[in-house]
Amino acid sequence: MKHQKAVAKQRKRRVYSVRNRVKRDSTRLRLSVFRSHKQIYAQIIDDQAGKTLAAASSVEPALKEKISYGGNIAAAQTIGEAIAQRALEAGVKQAAFDRREYKYHGRVAALADAARDAGLDLGAKAEKVVEEKKPKAKGKGKKGDGGKKKKE
Repeated sequence: MKHQKAVAKQRKRRVYSVRNRVKRDSTRLRLSVFRSHKQIYAQIIDDQAGKTLAAASSVEPALKEKISYGGNIAAAQTIGEAIAQRALEAGVKQAAFDRREYKYHGRVAALADAARDAGLDLGAKAEKVVEEKKPKAKGKGKKGDGGKKKKE
């Protein structure tokens, strides 16, 4: 129980940290994402007016027809396209991406990338970094032989 409380406290701290950073550094509206194990939700929020301008989720009947399961990357991409379309209809062209406590990975990244591809400006797209494999150094021998090389 103690570990669960510590993890919850860290998550709460991350939520405030990310959200305050988005609010402080950006004059844009905010694209906020919430993900559960089975569903994903997104909304465009105007913090100054305190209003939600557009929203999309995997529980909506219109979008649920396109999605077989709401907790995967395909669903996140569909929701990303839907939120971008609804935001553009509401006159929103730019937004700051609020990922909450979630890493920019998997479903969260898929939603953001789909929204960018559908025409919503969320800033620059993160580039994938591919590291080159280094050739393995010649070992000293097998594990447990005291680090001595075999004589042949």
